[in-house]
Amino acid sequence: MDKKDIIVIGIAGGTGSGKTTITKKIEERFGEEVTVLYHDDYYKARHDLTYEERVKLNYDHPAAFDTELMIRDLAALKSGAAIDCPVYDYAIYDRIQRTQTVTPSRVIIVEGILIFHEKRLRDLMDIKLFVDADADVRILRRILRDVKERGRSLDSVITQYLGTVKPMHEAFVEPSKKYADVIIPEGGKNRVALDMVLNRVQFHLSSLREEQAVSGPDQ
Repeated sequence: MDKKDIIVIGIAGGTGSGKTTITKKIEERFGEEVTVLYHDDYYKARHDLTYEERVKLNYDHPAAFDTELMIRDLAALKSGAAIDCPVYDYAIYDRIQRTQTVTPSRVIIVEGILIFHEKRLRDLMDIKLFVDADADVRILRRILRDVKERGRSLDSVITQYLGTVKPMHEAFVEPSKKYADVIIPEGGKNRVALDMVLNRVQFHLSSLREEQAVSGPDQ
């Protein structure tokens, strides 16, 4: 796969803004032609700490992520190579020993709250989308997600939101909006914006098919 055949789409935004909804819509539409990298899987391994100590860490600061590894992995995918992506377990607040093999596709999506913070990561993206939503909507979505899907208590979600999520959003996530090519209010509920994104991906894939029809299949 030629490097120029791959398009990288960064999808950023605050917690509960609707990033994953848009990512899933793209995956549903284009299937195996899409590869997704989640910044959350690149939380630093903290095997040296106890569970109680890991719970208290700030997971919304740029220093919580192994972004260096993500940059190397994304560069490898863009060059056509497969990677061993780390896997993060929210239940234990740590990476697990197992990794997941990720192979490159024509469309690579990078998703996360802080993916626009580091310039070298931004520079690997062709399209940068920032999904926006009101703070009250985001906290309600986070509560529902963390309690239902991640087994967190309501008190712990609220404590974490007020202690680190909200201040880190204001300090790092919101300012990164300026790097976006497109800002999408209301996330996946914004049908017009979603259709624009899907059409852009479709155009990229259709253009590649036309080129291959003229030049012949990949050698």
